[in-house]
Amino acid sequence: MGRRCGSPVHAGSVAALAAYALARVALAQTPAQPAETPAPAAQAAPAPAALQGDPHRGRELSYTCLGCHGIDGYRNAYPDYSVPKLEGQAPEYLTSALHDYRKGDRSHLTMHSQASELSDQDIADIAVFFAGKPLTSTGKAQGAPPKAAMYPSLAGQHADYLVRALEEYQNGGRKNPVMKSLAAPLKPAEIAEIAAYFSALTPALKTEPRPYTRFSSQ
Repeated sequence: MGRRCGSPVHAGSVAALAAYALARVALAQTPAQPAETPAPAAQAAPAPAALQGDPHRGRELSYTCLGCHGIDGYRNAYPDYSVPKLEGQAPEYLTSALHDYRKGDRSHLTMHSQASELSDQDIADIAVFFAGKPLTSTGKAQGAPPKAAMYPSLAGQHADYLVRALEEYQNGGRKNPVMKSLAAPLKPAEIAEIAAYFSALTPALKTEPRPYTRFSSQ
């Protein structure tokens, strides 16, 4: 998810530049101004080697994931922020994120614990289940996304989750040198403005519904 260099700029335009930089790197989203269609958002490391995912097996494996990611508007306990929407996200990005949680490049105790128990095939299966039908842009894309990396869609994601992600790139909770350099100079107000921009884009990501529980008849 989330974040430059160049000549000095007025402070009021920093957030606009940051939003533009992020907008150039986000998949499957349509901006408020069609003439300035943003493209993909910034995860520089290549995704792990692709495996064919099985969404049916992924559904079976994801029962614990749905305890948080299957409830619309569910929030992380501490620190307090919305857990991300995953339905419509690119499966390659979900795979990359789970690998990062497993090896500790993303710092979240629960996610690290969950991912540590997953094999590469488990991760591939869960990723394709949560992705569902990945979002496609309703506007004209400005070129194709780079093949060397997989970027997340940010359209319609919870604004407070985007804020949290950018802060983690700043403080080292997420280890990605490209994102760290982009996020480092951002001030809290600029981060909030960027998050609000992306959270309002459409078509939007959704929360994968939790259609069953251990107590249901489904």
